[in-house]
Amino acid sequence: MGFILTTEALTKTFKSGDHSLTVLDHVSFSIEKGISCAIVGPSGSGKTTLLGLCAGLDKPTSGSVILNENLISDFSETELSKIRNEQIGFVFQSFQLISTLTALENVMVPIELRGVPYKDVERRALDLLTSVGLGERTHHYPNQLSGGEQQRVGLARAFIHEPEILFADEPTGNLDGETGSQLEDLLFDLNKEQGTTLIIVTHDRELASRCDRIIELKNGKLFSDEVTEKADSLAQIDSI
Repeated sequence: MGFILTTEALTKTFKSGDHSLTVLDHVSFSIEKGISCAIVGPSGSGKTTLLGLCAGLDKPTSGSVILNENLISDFSETELSKIRNEQIGFVFQSFQLISTLTALENVMVPIELRGVPYKDVERRALDLLTSVGLGERTHHYPNQLSGGEQQRVGLARAFIHEPEILFADEPTGNLDGETGSQLEDLLFDLNKEQGTTLIIVTHDRELASRCDRIIELKNGKLFSDEVTEKADSLAQIDSI
């Protein structure tokens, strides 16, 4: 299967005057292509910092990040932008939709600048919005959509360019229980249908248990790394 993401002794330290704070301390792991993995831990454990480093949104103090055989921790910002645009999808807790664009236009944004014919991009965006239950809300603006609907737009946008890997930072954190469960189902459905590796930062242990693997951080260090019962069950089915 091969690995899509590897971190080696990944360390991030922030300095303030004469003081320094190590948020991540020599974190190393590898993640197989196509699986779902939850990153959990208490507040301040370094989860979001780790996600940002793995996605090329920030640079480590030391150590390395290898994404799809690319040593992205050594990439320039221009190179990182290209990788993010072509291989990485994001789902944020705060939705981060563009308020002046419709749902359809928000979904189209990531690949509009690639030179793909407009009609092809529009067709793909419409298909994705329909798949997340928003086929009749395509021309609504973010302020005309509920929180759950906005997050569905964000999910469709994340998958518009068929990313190799999707990073989700507390994707259900701002949603009520029922809406959050529906969004989780969509995440895992798209993960399965497109074969996209799914990396989720979450406080929700129930959501984490739906993943194939759980990586736990404590005080910036790798505390545990385990395969879930779900993954064990799938492995047994595959061996039959």
